[in-house]
Amino acid sequence: MNLINKHLDKNNLHHAYLIEGVREEVVPEILSFLKDLGIDIKGSDFYHITTDSFNVTDARSLKSVGYERSFIAGKKIFIISANSFLLEAQNTLLKIFEEPIEDTHFFVTVPNIDSLLKTLISRFYVIRTKPELEEESKEAEKFLKMSIGNRIDFIKNLISTQNEDENGEESESGLAMFDTARLKALKFLNALEYVIHQKLFISRKKSYENVYFFDQIFKVREFINQPGSSSKSLMESLAISIPNF
Repeated sequence: MNLINKHLDKNNLHHAYLIEGVREEVVPEILSFLKDLGIDIKGSDFYHITTDSFNVTDARSLKSVGYERSFIAGKKIFIISANSFLLEAQNTLLKIFEEPIEDTHFFVTVPNIDSLLKTLISRFYVIRTKPELEEESKEAEKFLKMSIGNRIDFIKNLISTQNEDENGEESESGLAMFDTARLKALKFLNALEYVIHQKLFISRKKSYENVYFFDQIFKVREFINQPGSSSKSLMESLAISIPNF
């Protein structure tokens, strides 16, 4: 599909890439590129980590392995595929990517870059491959016109999965799911923020002196990736606080 190859230079490989997209599409392209580069993806200096939520233990292990010497002369390669990165893990990763490690390269794939700290994003060469959130934007338009009751029902349907418990938290059986409730919520949050921004600052259909709800969206996006958080409760707080447009 050549989603990322145009961004990768064999002769000038960046130390850390952050790639936004669907892992099933992105990772095969990374592997193909590495093979062309002559990297042994079955060797001892190649690491592929796949998880739903990348936590601080994962980050500390990565830090430890990242600074180890390679087993053979050549490059060490890390591919990390995660649906989300917990806040404490992101803070640990900041230290890893502060200064490049010689002959060590990271390819981090995530479905939603906006869920990461901006200071962490700044450490990477960023590649965006996902399509625009056209469907989510249409739903966001409808959401902004709904009554609070209808918004609550909308959110319940939006993030419901067979792998969520009554509190909206994912069960262990759902950890391997790509399109988790949290991911659905994050995608919708991005679309909602975009649509509100368009209405307020582009089309200027309405004027609000206090745009506090942008802060609310930011806080929901931050907390939704934390362990034990309820995506349902967090999203419902937005349903109540955001005015009709």
